[in-house]
Formats: sequence, C-alpha cells, structure tokens
Amino acid sequence: MAFQQGLSGLNVASKALDAISNNVANSTTVGYKQSVAQFADIYASTLGGGSTTQIGIGAVVNGVVQQFSQGNVTVTNNPLDIAINGNGFFRMSDKGTVVYSRNGQFGVDKSGYLVNAAGHRLTGYGVDVNGNVIVTAPVDMRINAAATSGDPSATTLTELEVNLDSRLTPPPTAPFSATDTSSFSYSTSMDVHDSLGNTHVMSMYFVKSATPNEWQMYTSLDGGAVGAAQTVTFDSSGKLTSGSVIAQSFAITTGATSPLAFDLDLANSTQYGDAFSVDAVFDDGYEPGRLSGLSVSPEGIIQGRYSNGETRTLGQIVMATFQNPDGLVQLGGNSWAESSFSGPPAVGAPGTGNRGGLQPGSVEDSNVDLTAELVNMITQQRAYQANAQSIKTQDQIMQTLVNLR
Repeated sequence: MAFQQGLSGLNVASKALDAISNNVANSTTVGYKQSVAQFADIYASTLGGGSTTQIGIGAVVNGVVQQFSQGNVTVTNNPLDIAINGNGFFRMSDKGTVVYSRNGQFGVDKSGYLVNAAGHRLTGYGVDVNGNVIVTAPVDMRINAAATSGDPSATTLTELEVNLDSRLTPPPTAPFSATDTSSFSYSTSMDVHDSLGNTHVMSMYFVKSATPNEWQMYTSLDGGAVGAAQTVTFDSSGKLTSGSVIAQSFAITTGATSPLAFDLDLANSTQYGDAFSVDAVFDDGYEPGRLSGLSVSPEGIIQGRYSNGETRTLGQIVMATFQNPDGLVQLGGNSWAESSFSGPPAVGAPGTGNRGGLQPGSVEDSNVDLTAELVNMITQQRAYQANAQSIKTQDQIMQTLVNLR
C-alpha cells in the first residue's frame, strides 16, 4: 500500500514544483498572476461506509488555481503603459475573438490601432464628431488617421480684458488715423483664425472721448481698412456699462469663408486710475495641427494632443470583470478567455461598479513573491524526498519478507 501512497506523493510534489517553477519563471512578467497547486487526499470507496481503521491511499492534485491579487505598480516612461489598480481586465480583440489581459503594455500599430505585443487590439468606446464618448458596444481603439490632422476651426468668439486709464485726456490729434499714434490713446492686437486655419491679426485702437467714462474703439484686420467707431462706456466705479460684446466682421481673401464674423467680448474690461494693461486674451479658433502625443486618464479617456495646442478625446478604454475570475481559461501570452465557470463579463468604464481604476504611464508587476516561492520550492523538495524515502522503506520491508527462510 505504501508504494501507492508514496507514488502519489511524488506526483503531487512534482506538480507543485512545476507550478512553483512556472511562478519563478514569470516573476518579471507584467500582469502575471501566480498559480498555486491545491491537493486533496484519496480514500478507497467501500460499500460499508466509513471505518475507524480506514487509511488513505495518497494524494491527488485537486486543481491549480491562480491568485488574482494586486501586483505592485511600477512607473514607466511610456504614456501608453497602463496599469490596472483593482479588479478587472483589459478587453482585447484577437482578430475578432475577445480575450482578456492584465498586461497594459500598449503601442500603436501601422494602422493606428492600440495593440499589445501579441497584436491584440485594445477595445473601448468610440466618440462622435464632437469628441463625446458613445457608450455602445466596445470597438477596437484606433487613433483615426483623419483625426490626427487636427482640423482647423474658425474664430467665433474672442475675449479681451483690458484696463483703460481713467486719468487720460483725449488724444491731441483728430480725427482718428491708424497710422498716426497721436490720434489714439492705446492699441493692442490679437490673433484670429479663418475657416481654413489661417492666422489673421486683428488690431484694436482705443480713443479717449471728451465725454467722461467714454471711449471709442476701432478695429482692423491685417492692417486693412479700419471699421466704424464702436462706443465703450464705463460707470463711475470703472465697470463696463455698454459695448461689452461687439460684433466683428471682416472680408478675407484666403479662400476661406468670408466674411470672417465673430464676437469680441470686453465684459471684464475696466477703467481704473491705473496704467493701461492687457490682462487676458482669448480666441476660440485655431490653426491645423498634427498629433504630437497621447495621454490616458484614470477613467480610461484617451486624449490626443496636437501641435496647435488643442486636445481631442479619441475614445475611452473599457474593462471587464467576472463573478469568478478563477474560472477563466489561461491562453498564455498574458491572456485569458471566458468560460462557463467564470461567468459572462461585466463590461464598463474604469472606476465604475467594482472595476478598478487605471494608472497611466505605469505597469502592474507580477504578483509572484519570489522569496516565498523559493521557500515553497524547498518545502516541496523535502516532501518529494520524504515520499521517495517512504517508497524506499517499503521496498526494504518487502525485501526482508522475501529473504525469510
């Protein structure tokens, strides 16, 4: 009988050593989850039920279970390295077949898709033309080539915040002329953009009026003809009372939409007894740009940064959780597949439900405790030696019986 018990002990110790060796080999594999061999004892079946003298006939491997505990998070220099901090898996597409992974080392392939080293595509929610996330069935995340140009946008609103010195007297020369500095009090300028993204310079001239708290403002585009005077008035506290939003319209010859029409907002401008100053300038138009970088938020929002200073939402990464992650089928290559034991995936945005958050610019290390694995290896080695010794002892007993005269 001891032969069978010892042999089963050798088998389970060998399997345990296999699991430990696999853990050690993957101790530096990003996103790897350690495995633990679980054993069960074996008893011979009897019709009479249990017995106080029944002796087991060994042990068997009851299962090899992965431990989905959190691995350490290590910061990297790649903005597309993404670590999961908490529950969940990345949802990946392997040529249409959905697989799951904890390895967040991603890059962009030649077609613009976000992929891992195995070529599996990261999936998530797409966006509409305005950059709003569309929560529908997940799609392959792609940095769309058409979006990388950073389409230009014509100016529709400008804002200018200035302080006009209340102590000033009207200029000595009249009438106003843009070429005669003695005919206006102050001047400043800002960039505006047409529908093709061309930059134009809008000049603004302020002329102190003989009427208290009143100014005349003139504008021109690219040094062209000056428009009619526009009145701007302030109250006795220096706050703007009229002329807060002034419509602007200029003819342009660049082939873009003409006229270039937009509003000039002066609402936060003041007239205090202080030197002239330009405190803020804003233009909502912008020129064309090229994709210069990508960033990922903890909520999985992928944003493109463009050379024109604009940002654009390109999509949102989704995550999947399972009722029983231990039931997932291991595919290798840091991938798992759904099974009847794992249950169906619950897919959603990071940080929602019981899904963990994302940590961009980082990777999740293997959760293998190398020191503990080496200790376990010694333990299983001793167990293997002990079971071999039980076989050797049984052999010696049988040899003694055979040698009896």
